[in-house]
Amino acid sequence: MNDKQQLLDRIEDALDTVRPHLNIDGGDVELVDVTDDMHVKIRWKGMCESCSMSAMTLRAGIQEAIKGKIPEIVGVEAVN
Repeated sequence: MNDKQQLLDRIEDALDTVRPHLNIDGGDVELVDVTDDMHVKIRWKGMCESCSMSAMTLRAGIQEAIKGKIPEIVGVEAVN
């Protein structure tokens, strides 16, 4: 397994810690990619796509979960 795949797997593990909270409200998040400069790209799914709280969830939930487990990640951004 290459280094990028290992990193993607670690990010998925971090996302799995917040998915139950998103699922309760009918939403989810999909990992799109991680860039060479260590920015994670995600896509909101379900109710999260139109939720007015998604920006706060991105910062306080998704980004904190990922950076808490993978400190080398610089930031997280939604592509949709």
